[in-house]
Amino acid sequence: MKSIVQIELYGNSLSGVLPSGMSNLTKLLRLDVSMNNFTGTIPDDLCGLPLESLNVNDNRFEGSLSESITRSANLSELKLFNNTLSGPLPSQLGKNSPLRILDVSYNGFSGEIPSHLCENGLIPEEIGSLGNLVEFSGSNNRLTGLPGSLVKLSGLTTLDLSDNELSGEIPVGIQAWKKLNELNLANNRLYGEIPSEIGGLQVLNYLDLSGNLFSGKIPLELQNLKLNLLNLSNNRLTGSLPPFYANENYRSSFVGNPGLCGDLPDLCPRIGGRKGRADFWVLGLIFGLAAVVLVVGVVWFYWKYQTFMKNKKGIAMSKWRSFHKLSFSAIEILDCLREDSVIGSGASGKVYKVVLSNGDVAAVKKLCGGTKKVDGTVDSEKDEFKAEVETLGRIRHKNIVRLWCCYDTGDCKLLVYEYMPNGSLGDVLRGSKGGLLDWPTRYNIALDAAEGLSYLHHDCVPPIVHRDVKSNNILLDGEFRARVADFGVAKAVATVSKGEEAMSVIAGSCGYIAPEYAYTLNVNEKSDIYSFGVVILELVTGRLPTDPEFGERDLVKWVCTTLDQKGVDYVIDGNLDSKYKKEIGKVLDIGLMCTAILPISRPPMRKVVKLLQEVVAEKKTKTAKKDGMFSPYYYEEASEQGVGKEEIAADEKEMEREISA
Repeated sequence: MKSIVQIELYGNSLSGVLPSGMSNLTKLLRLDVSMNNFTGTIPDDLCGLPLESLNVNDNRFEGSLSESITRSANLSELKLFNNTLSGPLPSQLGKNSPLRILDVSYNGFSGEIPSHLCENGLIPEEIGSLGNLVEFSGSNNRLTGLPGSLVKLSGLTTLDLSDNELSGEIPVGIQAWKKLNELNLANNRLYGEIPSEIGGLQVLNYLDLSGNLFSGKIPLELQNLKLNLLNLSNNRLTGSLPPFYANENYRSSFVGNPGLCGDLPDLCPRIGGRKGRADFWVLGLIFGLAAVVLVVGVVWFYWKYQTFMKNKKGIAMSKWRSFHKLSFSAIEILDCLREDSVIGSGASGKVYKVVLSNGDVAAVKKLCGGTKKVDGTVDSEKDEFKAEVETLGRIRHKNIVRLWCCYDTGDCKLLVYEYMPNGSLGDVLRGSKGGLLDWPTRYNIALDAAEGLSYLHHDCVPPIVHRDVKSNNILLDGEFRARVADFGVAKAVATVSKGEEAMSVIAGSCGYIAPEYAYTLNVNEKSDIYSFGVVILELVTGRLPTDPEFGERDLVKWVCTTLDQKGVDYVIDGNLDSKYKKEIGKVLDIGLMCTAILPISRPPMRKVVKLLQEVVAEKKTKTAKKDGMFSPYYYEEASEQGVGKEEIAADEKEMEREISA
């Protein structure tokens, strides 16, 4: 254990306190326990290790941060956000370590910033000497001052000091922030003019200066930026809006500036009085005829300009929603949607592979056309799609494909996901790469997908039912680890009436649909479990869920019949190494349990995960039942769930009837 250099436990449901004795891990460099339910304090002995990265964010840690953290001489990343930590930050924090990323937001820290990051409650000039700092996030605290030395941090990508007590002007020289992606100084006491140099920060995507005391005109240079978010509301800005932003889509970005005028009705007060109106008519009579041609020309040019900009850059801020910090803009995504980048298509739309300027690769699903209700009428409501997308955007799990952002115009929807280079499990099993999937790889894929579905069923509030589990919706990364994709999207796009009926719209794919759907038309967690059982059978047999060889049967019935008549050797994929036969047989048993005819006989996904883990963790001696289609696993699981002998007998009888048919 002493040789461990990295521990990653993020994104689970772990609870309790961190164990004592971690000081024995003398070679530990990285510890990530984020996104769990840990409580208590951060152990003192943990901070004496040679840690380079410590991530404990999104837990329930409390108490103060020990001074011993300053003994970690190699610490370059410290993320403590979203806990209930309190008290002052250690006075020596950052003095003895190459700290590059520090995020203490959304805690209860108080007092002064440490003297080596800030002096006497002010962010000190010395912060400019942290040449390797790339992210500075200290929002929702009581920091004061904004030192000019910040402009020396040329590698800075994120500066988030929102909701503090900062005062003064934005420092001169911010054009040095060539890599800055996010600038958030909202809700402080900053004043002065907004520097025009901001318009030269070409990779800036998020700009929020709202809730301050900024005055003067809005720099025209801001039109050069490709922003996903712009918020200058609630300041003291005056003058006209830049032409690009003078439309209804940006109204919320400028409200609360009494002296600001533009082409938005009621944005600034009208000038009344008879004298004003009289002067207007006098000037109109004098210059009207002379200016009519010029006015018509300007109006025509402005209309053409607006039309051009809408076609090229017409993504309204209110329609583009991001769920992660992105280093690309909506415009860049649209520019990359070309026919030569299509990697898949279907009845609902196309999927594009998009290579971004920063080297990242995204998968963009484009869904166009109105959605239909069960009665065939077009559904024009957008609320349910928005609610579903927000649910997808909140999900954080290592076995679920991440939704980066989305764009909804009503007629056309874009869903931007992380790109999975090895495609879907279905394509790999049936394509040229099928031979690459040895049994250990297939086992890991089954376990990964099970953990993803278990998270949706048991850890999301409210629970999420996938409704279309199949091998084509299980995607593989560069190391052939699996992530569940497209969950909830069918429900979000094919919007129907609210309540339980929302789960009754036709869902699922041929060969994966649970048998009870034919007479109940209801889809729930047990339906997902059945579909996942079919995926397990695909992994074990290497066969399609439906095949001409099966006749009128599907894969489930074929497996049961073949097991009963010929034995397990005729079921297992011949490409798999025979030394794994025992493990494969156990996984096959789990697949049969998941595809039981009675929904109550199917184990919950949390139990499925446990059973799959036990296949490798424990060398059990149970073997498949030789004279029947179910192994002892099936009867054990049914017994645990309270299924009586009569129900099991009925289950077997129904299965035999289906096979004989």
